[in-house]
Amino acid sequence: MEQIRVCTYDGPGAQPVIRTVPWPKIPNKAALIKVGACGVCGTDLHILKGHWPKPLPWPFTLGHEIGGVLVEVGSEFSEDFMSKPLSVGSKVMIPPLMPCGHCYYCIHYPESANKCLTPVYYGRYLGFDKAPHLWGGWAEYVYVDLEMLPGTKIYKLPDDMSLRLGALSEPLTSCIRAFNRATRSGGFKWGDTVVIQGSGPIGILAVAAAQEMGAGRVICVGAPETPRLALARKFGAEATVDIEEVTTPEARIKKVRDIVGGFGADLVMDCSGHPSAGPEGIEMLRDGGTYVEMGQFTDAGSIETSWHRICTKDLNVLGSWGFTGNDLPLGVDMLYRTRNKYPWLEMQTLYPFSEEGIGRAVADAMAMKTVKSTIMPWPELAE
Repeated sequence: MEQIRVCTYDGPGAQPVIRTVPWPKIPNKAALIKVGACGVCGTDLHILKGHWPKPLPWPFTLGHEIGGVLVEVGSEFSEDFMSKPLSVGSKVMIPPLMPCGHCYYCIHYPESANKCLTPVYYGRYLGFDKAPHLWGGWAEYVYVDLEMLPGTKIYKLPDDMSLRLGALSEPLTSCIRAFNRATRSGGFKWGDTVVIQGSGPIGILAVAAAQEMGAGRVICVGAPETPRLALARKFGAEATVDIEEVTTPEARIKKVRDIVGGFGADLVMDCSGHPSAGPEGIEMLRDGGTYVEMGQFTDAGSIETSWHRICTKDLNVLGSWGFTGNDLPLGVDMLYRTRNKYPWLEMQTLYPFSEEGIGRAVADAMAMKTVKSTIMPWPELAE
């Protein structure tokens, strides 16, 4: 039987270890995905720094931004969760969250199934010890089983979509959902001025999403200039503010207000993951504006602030946590429709599937040397 290589970590601060597991038997409702590309998410980095607020099943395999191809399917594994036909050779991705389908939120508020009370996540809550040990994207293959884990949602990608592009569909969908949260609350409309805090992968994806969803002007606040702010401008940000040059909150607030003019931005979205962004960002808003927090996906700590400012500025303040499966077509469609409009693949710095390669991918992402470190178990698949 063919052997499969899979990367695991033993805990925060540990180094990657590649282990070998046997090729699994594929039951009727299961499939095996060959991974063409898998991104390194900010959440992965926070987990490796020890910021995840819940117990984790160390050792396990990280990686949930997966673009892959089906190489073996069971006899009853014939369509994705939106009834698109699947077969060997189909290009797919899997959103990491698998809601249980029967808790309070899943039943009463399916649009909030992202808040399932007993979720399972690829790349997070499934330990390496659970057979067949292929539960994250930093591996040569990922195993899916609709009987074992019925909340799994396989999603078919267009046949001519590159798997590198497919690996961006998960983080982009999170950005789209965040803007839709603002739209539904009356806090985002066509022509609005948007400020994005953070110039990492989520921030740059949010720059593109804001424009596609109707923003009139987009400004990005972050660092470093190379490669991140320069790429934000290539994605359409009309101006950027470098926090390494404009070093105080007061100066950054003034700089943003000088750029947008008037009384401030209509919407500010935090994609930075840094807890200091909130108090600074609400001062970049006009009175009556909307602040969207989607960057604090792990617990990086608290910061002192005054909620009087939220009250006196008459603000909308929204949180956005990931997305539900039904949001996913929006992200895939936007990537596919604009595949020649934005420099998507310039976001990605590619790394080989080896202990040294994965270690560099993580270290470079932590040092902000890359925008989106991307691990390539099978590079020939990914283009």
